[in-house]
Amino acid sequence: MNALASLQQMFTRNLRQSGIFIAFAAIVGLFAILTDGVLLNPGNLTNIVLQYSYILILAIGMVIVIIGGHIDLSVGSVVALTGAVSAVLVIRGGQPWWVGVLAALAVGLAVGAWQGFWVAYVGIPAFIVTLAGMLLFRGMTLEVLDNISLSPFPDQYKVIAGGFLNGFLGGQGFDVFTLVVAAIGVGGYAFSAYRSRRGRIAYQQAVESMPLFVLRLVLIGALVMAFAFQLSRSRGLPIVLVILGALIMIYTVITTRTVFGRHVYAIGGNLNAAQLSGVKVKRVNFWIFVNMGFLASMAGVVYSSRSNGAQPAAGNMFELDAIAAGFIGGAAVTGGVGTVMGAMVGGLVMAVMSNGMQLLGVDQSIQQMVKGLVLLLAVAFDVYNKRRASTAPDDRSAKAKAPKVAPVEGEPVGASR
Repeated sequence: MNALASLQQMFTRNLRQSGIFIAFAAIVGLFAILTDGVLLNPGNLTNIVLQYSYILILAIGMVIVIIGGHIDLSVGSVVALTGAVSAVLVIRGGQPWWVGVLAALAVGLAVGAWQGFWVAYVGIPAFIVTLAGMLLFRGMTLEVLDNISLSPFPDQYKVIAGGFLNGFLGGQGFDVFTLVVAAIGVGGYAFSAYRSRRGRIAYQQAVESMPLFVLRLVLIGALVMAFAFQLSRSRGLPIVLVILGALIMIYTVITTRTVFGRHVYAIGGNLNAAQLSGVKVKRVNFWIFVNMGFLASMAGVVYSSRSNGAQPAAGNMFELDAIAAGFIGGAAVTGGVGTVMGAMVGGLVMAVMSNGMQLLGVDQSIQQMVKGLVLLLAVAFDVYNKRRASTAPDDRSAKAKAPKVAPVEGEPVGASR
């Protein structure tokens, strides 16, 4: 296979995923030009990480919900409720900061179990359950806070979303520790990608040529190190970025290399086939929403730390940003398709657009209109892909002659395309 054919296959294997990376690069380039480079300044990049970290945390859970064929409209209210519980204990009750964090996480798990029960075991559609939850948990937030705001948190709590790791290894004009952490991350990604490539080759599956594989790793590594260098020139490595990075790695493994992850894909891709295959659908659906509640509570802790308090209106419209991140990042409307990394890129697309338009002084009303159009185009692109796939020539004879191979790592089991 020559280099051109290999490159074409790499991008067409999953057009939704490859397209969003190209679109993200184009959006970053466009706003970097329009803002005269301010978008990529060290201070501004740090602010983007701090301002949109909680949306990216929500997007991790939301994309799993979407892959399973559901939707969750309550996460914004859960963010508000968990932040309120933490604030009441820490600010009003004088408890240590970690007590507030643990209480918030416990409330998030309880909320997820509540909604998972109604969806999985009672059989009420997730749209209805979470719509009711959006109202219920917002009302509970008002009750917990007595309809007033609480602030400020102690300094230890504020470090969660506003603290930095720097100065451990020195550096003149930049933080060496930040660069070392980024280099370790790039090395880990390269090793994982190499193992995945070897696995594909062992099962006689198509892979890009070695020069293109190396080029891809070099480009990704260069981008990550450039981003880390800019952070190192500002305030160093944000603690919230460490938390987010750990969640991305953990949930990438969960969705691609665990039985639970494959079952989520199977349920979203073809529910009947999943049931006939012995997948415990009710149990999986229940844990999907428990996980979403847990991540919503983490986002609630991060957001309350970032805002240094709890407000009755906290988390307003967060659910729509998280849903948009999932769909823009390549998740299918009907379920069964999507990745954690795709959701992260989708969330960053929204973050860069919002930040870029703010730097340009665009009115808030125009910003909302642009976001809505981007989401609409992303879903339209998904529908177009499905229609094109359904009208493609049937090549069953070629499929019949093809050798049977093991599933690709990360490919959903039983998912209909």
